[in-house]
Amino acid sequence: MRSATFPPIRVEPEVRAEVEAVLREGESLTQFIEEAVVSAAAWRRVQAEFVDRGEAAIERWKREGGGRTVDDVMTGLQGRLDDAKRRATQRAGK
Repeated sequence: MRSATFPPIRVEPEVRAEVEAVLREGESLTQFIEEAVVSAAAWRRVQAEFVDRGEAAIERWKREGGGRTVDDVMTGLQGRLDDAKRRATQRAGK
């Protein structure tokens, strides 16, 4: 398989010096740039998948007629908090 190249990029001399200062022993500038590009692409893919899942969830929520009200959620959370406090008090009393 043939490899492809990225276009050369121009940076200020200070930027190049900063990057070269953090290279690991035996690591080339090319390797560093390749790793950075691959990492950035993977991160953007993860972000895009997250957005896609969120949008799908919103559409599903709309299709199914909505979700729970804020009051319902808060009541449920308060109940969980009250239960946790009650259990903690019982454990402390033993």
